[in-house]
Amino acid sequence: MKTEKPSDRIYIALGANLSHGACSPRATLAQARLALTEAGLPLVAASSDWHSPAWPDPSDPPYVNAVVEIASPASAREILDGLHAIEARFGRERGVRNAPRPLDLDLIDCRGERIEAEDGLVVPHPRATGRAFVLLPLAEIAPGWTDPVSARTITELIAALPQADRSATYALQEG
Repeated sequence: MKTEKPSDRIYIALGANLSHGACSPRATLAQARLALTEAGLPLVAASSDWHSPAWPDPSDPPYVNAVVEIASPASAREILDGLHAIEARFGRERGVRNAPRPLDLDLIDCRGERIEAEDGLVVPHPRATGRAFVLLPLAEIAPGWTDPVSARTITELIAALPQADRSATYALQEG
């Protein structure tokens, strides 16, 4: 039996702040978790759903966020392409950066790899370590995670976040 090392792990952040059809953002995240498995990216672990204010415009609808760990032999590029295909199925239209959306899937870390490809693929996600809505749910499922770029622990990264960001991001109750 193969023992998984932290460097074998793949983490994806999920977010939504617009309804998708009749589905609330929270229901959309539940459907997105199923879509990942159906796309050959089965879940190993999943965080709770978390609330976070919209950014950069806090008057936009708030987000529901989560982080999952998946298992896959696929490359980072293949995984990202799969994530974009799932987003498109859920009505995601790329255009305005940070605009409200029915689903956002970000490849946060892929086996600790460091990639900056000409086609725009950057792993680990370049802004993940400054986002409470990524780090707090990630800490829930990967308390020993270390940023492959800075070598800082998740505990150190969370402590470095502004208190206002940490306070505004909280786990939602089940149900």
